[in-house]
Amino acid sequence: MAKTMKEFPEVSVKEIHSLFLKLADTFRPEDTVHIYVDGASRGNPGDAGIGVVITTEDGKILKALGKYIGKTTNNVAEYQALITALGEAKSLGGTEIKIFADSELMVKQIKGEYKVKSAGLLPRYQEAKTLLMKFSKYDIIHIKREKNAEADRLANQAIDMKAR
Repeated sequence: MAKTMKEFPEVSVKEIHSLFLKLADTFRPEDTVHIYVDGASRGNPGDAGIGVVITTEDGKILKALGKYIGKTTNNVAEYQALITALGEAKSLGGTEIKIFADSELMVKQIKGEYKVKSAGLLPRYQEAKTLLMKFSKYDIIHIKREKNAEADRLANQAIDMKAR
């Protein structure tokens, strides 16, 4: 049987407003997020996937994804993982980011330590740099592959799922 408004006690506008303010506090975006990215390619070029893990500073996972991206090179996959991650971090409300990647080439190119010589990578590099400028602060750090295991797993899982 349907209930009518008369069967519920009255609630003041002030009480409703207070409840919404309390709820809003629980949905605050993270200011600083950590981003782990990896691209994988089986063959160079070959079937490729990306893995992205976005966490709070204390390690709580906000987003994890793996995606098959077709046939491409490993370096293109690394950049595509970064580009995807930056879009996801922005949509989560992150304003400051720390990016962790096991691609020394990509990290050093983003930092300006290496030039981008590959015509195939240049548009992706430019897109990544443009997206990075949308954050108030960013850092990109090269890490060992073992410390990027979850992003690597997601990238390879995406390739495996496509192969089925």
